[in-house]
Amino acid sequence: MENKRKNLSGRVVSHKMNKTVVVAVQSIGAHRKYKKTVRRISNLKAHDEKGTCRVGDIVEIVECRPLSKTKHHRVLEIVSKGQLSEVKPDDSNLQ
Repeated sequence: MENKRKNLSGRVVSHKMNKTVVVAVQSIGAHRKYKKTVRRISNLKAHDEKGTCRVGDIVEIVECRPLSKTKHHRVLEIVSKGQLSEVKPDDSNLQ
């Protein structure tokens, strides 16, 4: 039997929630009327059980049963770690 669940890949844009990350998935397709190539970006919430994903990481996600009102995907693996570093406010700039 074949796997009917969609595998998608995208970039993590937020990891502020507990065990949840927001992944921006980009899809490219032709416009229905004008046939011009159009890019669409969908922000999907995915379950990250271990909490290892960070902003900027490229991850692979898969469809699953609804885990909450808006969360219907799970993180399969981290394809590559992001180059973005989290910057914390410096006390020396505040005077």
